[in-house]
Amino acid sequence: MLRDPVHFLAFGFGAGLAPRAPGTFGSAVGIVAAWWLLELPLVWRVAVVLAVIGAGIFICGESARRLGRHDDQRIVFDEIAGVLLTSLAVVDKSVFSLALVFVFFRLFDIWKPWPIRDVDHSLKGGLGIMLDDLIAALFAAVCVVTIRVLLPSF
Repeated sequence: MLRDPVHFLAFGFGAGLAPRAPGTFGSAVGIVAAWWLLELPLVWRVAVVLAVIGAGIFICGESARRLGRHDDQRIVFDEIAGVLLTSLAVVDKSVFSLALVFVFFRLFDIWKPWPIRDVDHSLKGGLGIMLDDLIAALFAAVCVVTIRVLLPSF
């Protein structure tokens, strides 16, 4: 599977093949990428995240089509994109900030409150695979920003 470039990317460079909690492993890959992206000015971070989201719609959709299964659990590129989107709420390169990104993104990605669950069940293809994670990322980003405001010393 990993010899196919589409699956290699969709499976998060192999993270999606974890026997348990592949989404968590995919999110961890996203945290590593976010750590590196925090070196860039915000405008470049936004551009990279938008490019990753655009590529992810194609990559996730094509991988699902080839597998014959919508949103196969091995497809974790959507988690990577979600973590990167959430990380735009971070202004400093700290372990605490990225831990917040990881925890809140995973919380909303697993819990799937409204409207995330509705989107997850209603849309198919690459956009459907990506969109629920992107909404979870926005919820998580609001939480990260709220904590930054309430606890400015962190």
